[in-house]
Amino acid sequence: QVQLVESGGTSAQAGGSVRLSCAVSRFRYSRNCIGWFRQAPGKEREGVTVISSDGTTMYADSVKGRFTITKDNANQTLLLQMNSLKPEDTAVYYCAADPQDCSRQYWWRTDFYTYWGQGTQVTVSS
Repeated sequence: QVQLVESGGTSAQAGGSVRLSCAVSRFRYSRNCIGWFRQAPGKEREGVTVISSDGTTMYADSVKGRFTITKDNANQTLLLQMNSLKPEDTAVYYCAADPQDCSRQYWWRTDFYTYWGQGTQVTVSS
Protein backbone atom coordinates (compact mmCIF):
# COMPACT_ATOMS: atom_id res chain seq x y z
CA GLN A 1 0.00 0.00 0.00
CA VAL A 2 1.44 3.35 -1.07
CA GLN A 3 1.79 5.83 1.78
CA LEU A 4 2.42 9.56 1.64
CA VAL A 5 3.02 11.29 4.98
CA GLU A 6 3.48 15.05 5.12
CA SER A 7 5.29 16.94 7.87
CA GLY A 8 6.73 20.36 8.55
CA GLY A 9 3.54 22.38 8.69
CA THR A 10 3.77 25.34 11.04
CA SER A 11 2.91 28.98 11.57
CA ALA A 12 5.12 31.64 10.01
CA GLN A 13 5.28 35.36 9.46
CA ALA A 14 4.79 36.89 6.03
CA GLY A 15 8.13 37.03 4.27
CA GLY A 16 9.38 33.98 6.13
CA SER A 17 10.18 30.45 5.01
CA VAL A 18 8.87 26.96 5.69
CA ARG A 19 10.02 23.59 4.43
CA LEU A 20 7.58 20.73 4.03
CA SER A 21 8.46 17.06 3.69
CA CYS A 22 6.53 14.13 2.30
CA ALA A 23 7.75 10.66 3.23
CA VAL A 24 6.91 8.28 0.39
CA SER A 25 6.53 4.54 0.97
CA ARG A 26 6.02 1.69 -1.51
CA PHE A 27 5.72 4.02 -4.50
CA ARG A 28 8.21 2.61 -6.96
CA TYR A 29 7.34 3.34 -10.56
CA SER A 30 9.80 4.15 -13.32
CA ARG A 31 7.43 6.83 -14.54
CA ASN A 32 5.70 8.96 -11.95
CA CYS A 33 4.43 12.37 -11.05
CA ILE A 34 4.55 13.56 -7.47
CA GLY A 35 3.91 16.93 -5.95
CA TRP A 36 2.03 19.31 -3.71
CA PHE A 37 -1.49 20.63 -3.60
CA ARG A 38 -3.08 22.96 -1.09
CA GLN A 39 -6.54 23.80 0.16
CA ALA A 40 -7.45 27.02 1.91
CA PRO A 41 -10.63 27.30 4.02
CA GLY A 42 -13.69 27.58 1.81
CA LYS A 43 -11.69 27.02 -1.38
CA GLU A 44 -11.07 24.11 -3.72
CA ARG A 45 -7.86 22.13 -3.57
CA GLU A 46 -5.35 23.57 -6.01
CA GLY A 47 -2.10 22.40 -7.57
CA VAL A 48 1.05 24.06 -6.22
CA THR A 49 3.93 22.21 -7.87
CA VAL A 50 4.87 18.77 -9.16
CA ILE A 51 7.98 16.95 -10.30
CA SER A 52 8.13 14.19 -12.86
CA SER A 53 10.33 11.09 -12.78
CA ASP A 54 12.72 12.78 -15.23
CA GLY A 55 13.05 15.83 -12.98
CA THR A 56 10.75 18.13 -14.93
CA THR A 57 9.01 20.57 -12.59
CA MET A 58 5.79 22.52 -12.96
CA TYR A 59 4.60 25.36 -10.75
CA ALA A 60 1.45 27.34 -10.27
CA ASP A 61 1.95 30.97 -11.30
CA SER A 62 1.16 32.09 -7.75
CA VAL A 63 4.24 30.36 -6.33
CA LYS A 64 6.79 30.63 -9.15
CA GLY A 65 10.05 32.09 -7.92
CA ARG A 66 9.10 31.55 -4.26
CA PHE A 67 8.57 27.79 -3.90
CA THR A 68 10.95 25.00 -4.92
CA ILE A 69 10.15 21.30 -5.19
CA THR A 70 12.89 18.70 -4.88
CA LYS A 71 13.17 14.96 -4.45
CA ASP A 72 15.54 13.07 -2.16
CA ASN A 73 15.44 9.74 -3.93
CA ALA A 74 17.80 8.05 -1.50
CA ASN A 75 15.44 8.73 1.38
CA GLN A 76 12.23 8.59 -0.67
CA THR A 77 11.27 12.06 0.46
CA LEU A 78 9.62 14.90 -1.41
CA LEU A 79 10.48 18.42 -0.24
CA LEU A 80 8.82 21.79 -0.70
CA GLN A 81 10.86 24.86 0.19
CA MET A 82 8.55 27.84 0.57
CA ASN A 83 10.15 31.29 0.72
CA SER A 84 8.75 34.82 0.77
CA LEU A 85 5.56 33.51 2.27
CA LYS A 86 2.33 35.48 1.95
CA PRO A 87 -0.88 35.26 4.03
CA GLU A 88 -2.60 33.81 0.95
CA ASP A 89 -0.28 30.79 1.19
CA THR A 90 -2.19 29.74 4.30
CA ALA A 91 -3.67 26.31 3.61
CA VAL A 92 -3.49 22.61 4.30
CA TYR A 93 -0.74 21.25 2.04
CA TYR A 94 -1.14 17.78 0.57
CA CYS A 95 1.33 15.45 -1.08
CA ALA A 96 -0.03 13.67 -4.18
CA ALA A 97 1.39 11.01 -6.48
CA ASP A 98 0.49 9.05 -9.59
CA PRO A 99 2.34 6.35 -11.56
CA GLN A 100 2.54 8.27 -14.85
CA ASP A 101 4.53 11.22 -16.19
CA CYS A 102 3.35 14.67 -15.19
CA SER A 103 1.19 16.35 -17.80
CA ARG A 104 1.58 20.07 -18.46
CA GLN A 105 -2.06 20.04 -19.48
CA TYR A 106 -3.45 18.24 -16.42
CA TRP A 107 -0.90 18.32 -13.59
CA TRP A 108 -2.99 20.81 -11.61
CA ARG A 109 -6.09 18.61 -11.58
CA THR A 110 -6.79 16.63 -8.41
CA ASP A 111 -8.33 13.76 -10.38
CA PHE A 112 -4.96 13.14 -12.09
CA TYR A 113 -3.56 11.65 -8.87
CA THR A 114 -4.24 8.25 -7.34
CA TYR A 115 -2.44 8.64 -4.01
CA TRP A 116 -2.80 11.38 -1.39
CA GLY A 117 -1.39 12.19 2.00
CA GLN A 118 -3.38 13.47 4.97
CA GLY A 119 -2.09 17.02 4.77
CA THR A 120 -0.15 19.45 6.95
CA GLN A 121 -1.26 22.93 7.97
CA VAL A 122 0.70 26.04 7.06
CA THR A 123 -0.48 29.35 8.47
CA VAL A 124 1.09 32.63 7.39
CA SER A 125 0.32 35.76 9.37
CA SER A 126 0.85 39.32 8.21
